[in-house]
Amino acid sequence: MMKKVSINIKTSTKTAKKSHKTKAMPYKLLGLPLCAFVVFLAVFSCQSLDKTEENVNSRSTSAIRLDDISGSIQENPITALNLIYIYKEVYSVTENSENEDWALLAQYEKEAIEKLCAMQNTAIEEERWDDAVSLGRSIASIGVRTPNTGREAAFTLAGAKKKLSEGDNLSAFLSAVRAHEMQAIDSASALLFLERAVQVRQRRAAAFFYSAAQAGGSRNISASLREYATGRDTVSDMIKGVATVIVDRGFRVERGMGIPDRVLGSAFFIDASGLLITNYHVIASEVDPKYKGYSRMYVRMGDASSPRIPARVIGYDKALDLALIKTEIETEYVFSIVDRVIPQVGDTVLAIGSPVGLQKTVTSGIVSALGRRFLQIGDVIQIDASVNHGNSGGPVVDNEGRLVGIVFAGAEHFQGLNFAVPAESLAAALPAMIKGGKAQRPWLGFTLCETSVGAEIIYVAPNTPASRLQVDEGLTLRTINGRVVTAPQGGIIPALQKAVFSSGPGELLALETVDSEGATRKWVMMTVPRPEIPLLDAARIDRRERIAAPLFGMVLSPLHSNFFSSSFRVNKVVRGSIADEAGISEDDPVSISRLRLLENEGYALMDITVKKRRMGYLETSMQLPAWLDSPDTL
Repeated sequence: MMKKVSINIKTSTKTAKKSHKTKAMPYKLLGLPLCAFVVFLAVFSCQSLDKTEENVNSRSTSAIRLDDISGSIQENPITALNLIYIYKEVYSVTENSENEDWALLAQYEKEAIEKLCAMQNTAIEEERWDDAVSLGRSIASIGVRTPNTGREAAFTLAGAKKKLSEGDNLSAFLSAVRAHEMQAIDSASALLFLERAVQVRQRRAAAFFYSAAQAGGSRNISASLREYATGRDTVSDMIKGVATVIVDRGFRVERGMGIPDRVLGSAFFIDASGLLITNYHVIASEVDPKYKGYSRMYVRMGDASSPRIPARVIGYDKALDLALIKTEIETEYVFSIVDRVIPQVGDTVLAIGSPVGLQKTVTSGIVSALGRRFLQIGDVIQIDASVNHGNSGGPVVDNEGRLVGIVFAGAEHFQGLNFAVPAESLAAALPAMIKGGKAQRPWLGFTLCETSVGAEIIYVAPNTPASRLQVDEGLTLRTINGRVVTAPQGGIIPALQKAVFSSGPGELLALETVDSEGATRKWVMMTVPRPEIPLLDAARIDRRERIAAPLFGMVLSPLHSNFFSSSFRVNKVVRGSIADEAGISEDDPVSISRLRLLENEGYALMDITVKKRRMGYLETSMQLPAWLDSPDTL
C-alpha cells in the first residue's frame, strides 16, 4: 500500500508539471474555445500518463526497500540493519512469515551482521580501538555474540594506552577512567597512567590512578609517586590554571555613539598543551553561523596590564553550554577531569573566575541543591557561592581540590541563585569536543515524562528513528541495551539521557518498553545526530494538538471525528508541566485557536480556550508559553 502511494505521488508530480506547461500555452492560439481546450487538456494529460507508466517499471515499495537494504550492506551494515528492522515493522514480518521477499530479507540480515562483525575485526587488527568499541556496542544491541563480546573495557583500555604513547594525555586519561568504570584496570596499567599523571603534574589524576593501582594489588609504587598522589593542591596553585576569556565583538552603536562590545568569561586549563574549558555562550559569536559581525577571542592570564593572547575554539557542546578552546601558552597548573565527584547538598565549594573582569577571584559557598533541570540534557548543580558576569566558564572545586562543576549561569536579580554544569557531564562531553566542531549526540525522537513506574513516552517526533520504527506513544521505557535504568525520583530522565549518550550517532541501540497491560516489546534503531533544538522541526510540521504534549505537557484527543476540528479533550497532564501550572486537568475540553513559533527567541505560544472541569466548566482563554529546547527529550 505504501509503495502505491509513493509511486502515485511521483507520477502525479510529473504529470502536474506537464499539465502546467500545457496550461501555460495561450489557448486562443490553439484556435479552440475554453471548453474544448479543457477536453483537449484532459486527453493530453491521460496520454502523457500512459506514456509515463509505460516508461516506468512497475515496482512495489517492498522491492525498492529491499534494493536499498542490499545496496547498504557492504558500505554501511548498520544502516542496512536499521532498514531491515524498519521493513519488519512496516510489513509485520515475523520469524514465521513465509514469503520470497521475507526470505531475501533474512539473507540480507545475515550478510549485514557478518559484515558488521568483519568491520569490528578489521578495526581491532588496525588498532582503531574507538571504532572497535562503537561497532561492538551495535553488535551487542542486536543480541549477537562473537569472540569479542564483552571486551569493551579491554578495547577502551587499549585505546587509552595507545593515546598515552602518542602523547595525548587528556584523551588517554579520559579513556582509562571509562575503562576502569566498566571493569577495574590491572595494577600495571594503573601504574603506567600514574607515572604519566605525575610527570605532567596532574595531582587529582595521579590520586585516581594511585588508588586504582592499590586496588589492583600493586606493591611497587615508588615513594615519590605516592607522595605526589597523596598530596594536595592549594587554592593559590589552582588560581594559576584559571584565565580570563575576552571576546572582542567590535563596537555597537547606541543613540549615535559607538560602545565597545565585549564578552567576558572565565576558563581553566585541562591539559598542558593549552586546552581550556569555558562556556559556549561566552564564545558563541566565534562559531554561531547566524552571527555576522566581527569577533576575536583572547585569553589573559593576569590583570588588565597582562597581554591578551589569541585563542581559538576547538569544539563545543551547546546543549551543555560547554566549549573547548586552545591557546599557545604554557600553564603552571592543569585541572584534572578524571574525578567523578557527585557532591552532596551542604558540601562546601569554591568558585574561581573573573567576575566583571576582576581576575583570579575566589568565592566560597555550599551546594544548595542537585538535579536542577536548566539545560536540554542532564541536570545541573545549584550553588550559593557568589558569581557574577565574567564567572561563566570558571571551575567549581571542593575542599579537596576536586573539580565539581563549571559555572554556567546565575539568576539575575536573585543573589545566591547560581548554577554549575557537573564535572561528570564535562567528562562525558569532552571526547566529542576534542574531535572538533560541534559535538554530536545521539537522538531517538522521544519526549518523556516521569511516572510512578518509570519514564513514559508521551510524544514521538516525526522523521526520527522512533517514528520510522513506528514506536507507540504511551509506552514506558524499561531497558537500554539490556540494562535497567534506575534513579531517584525526579532523576529518571537525566539517567536515561546519560545511558543513551554513552553511544554515538549512527550506532544501533536496543530499547525495551512495557505497555499498560505489562506486555514488553524490544526495539532496535539507529541513532541520528541530535538537532540543536530537538522540538523545533516537530513544531513546524506536526499538528497543533500533538505538539501540545511535548511543549506544554498536555496529551489531547479530538472531541469530534472531523480532522479539521479544533476542539479536544485533555487525556493526560504531565505533572509540573506548563499545562499543570495553568490549572488544566484531565477531561477538560480545550479549543486551540493559534500556535505561534518565535524561533529567534526560542519559544512557542499557544492560544487556547479551556473549560476547567474543577471550576464548573468555567470557560477561560489563556496563552501558554513554552521553550522549544525541552529538557525531557531523548
